[in-house]
Amino acid sequence: MARPNLTLYPSSSRQNQFFLSEQRFLAWNVPPSELIHIPIHWLSYPEPEASVHILLGLLYIAFFLMSTLGNGLVIWIFTTSKSLKTASNMFVVNLAFCDFFMMFKTPIFIYNSFYRGFATGHIGCQIFAFAGSLTGIGASMTNACIAYDRYATISNPLEGKMTRTKALVMILFVWFYTLPWAILPLLELWGRFVPEGYLTSCTFDYLTDSFDNRMFVGVIFTFSYVIPMSLIIYCYSQMVKHVINHEKALREQAKKMNVDSLRSNQNTQAQSTEIRIAKVAVTICFLFVASWTPYAVVALIGAFGDQSLLTPGLTMIPACTCKAVACLDPYVYALSHPRFRVELQNKLPWLAIKESVTETQSTVSNTTTAAQA
Repeated sequence: MARPNLTLYPSSSRQNQFFLSEQRFLAWNVPPSELIHIPIHWLSYPEPEASVHILLGLLYIAFFLMSTLGNGLVIWIFTTSKSLKTASNMFVVNLAFCDFFMMFKTPIFIYNSFYRGFATGHIGCQIFAFAGSLTGIGASMTNACIAYDRYATISNPLEGKMTRTKALVMILFVWFYTLPWAILPLLELWGRFVPEGYLTSCTFDYLTDSFDNRMFVGVIFTFSYVIPMSLIIYCYSQMVKHVINHEKALREQAKKMNVDSLRSNQNTQAQSTEIRIAKVAVTICFLFVASWTPYAVVALIGAFGDQSLLTPGLTMIPACTCKAVACLDPYVYALSHPRFRVELQNKLPWLAIKESVTETQSTVSNTTTAAQA
């Protein structure tokens, strides 16, 4: 879309303003020295109403508070409670760390929103995008590690048990895997970080029409989305399949023995535990798909499709969905954990959390029984 003819008028303020029949366009309040950092695609769109910026700023304030509280509690409880210092929970802590620091960059977005645009400039944009890439891809790969750990524990409980050394090696691998996709565009060795949408958030450049940039988008799409997505779907689908096959085997054995069920009361509780595990698996897959698929689609359209489809308002949707999952992760992974609730009850009794220690121990025992079956 071609940018309409604009006339540059001098202003008494410190910034130049673009006017066209009293219609202001995006970047109207950006100094000329900063315009080179903004993809020309966005410059043809009108400035949104101030209320839109304010609503987005308030939404990100809610994201910030919710994520800081939830992930902060997870990091604190899981790192200070002996009963929760297990190898598998190291992944939960790493995920909470990623989500916590992903939302720590939101003050940049909030400041930009209340000042209606590219207020923090190129430096703020680089900080925002670097932190987003590092923690976003780190969270994706950590989700994949959690999926693998749960799949191995359920399908092969004797040999698949996670050790602290193995968990630490996997976490180190996650960060070594993630670093190049944040450092390369930051140094503009391959790709770059640019503002998007209403110029209040920043991400990697998916709009520049060049072979190198399209190649970068294709590679980062594969490594940050396709690979973790494939691992998560495979592991959780196999875990659910294992639970279903286990139930089928029990029914067939009961039929051969001419009994209604092989389950005692304890095994019935174990069955409910298995169903709960399967439900959590489906929830995790849904959250990952719902949060990161919009960004993947937008990036592919920008690099290989019709860029006119990408309006500023449309591209703000994936910017919000990936932040929303950083708020929901601690509640899916940790706050539903019985032991976590017991420790939270002990450390913060004023929250009035009523969690039975006996029931928790029974649930953990049943989970072990279900895994070994």
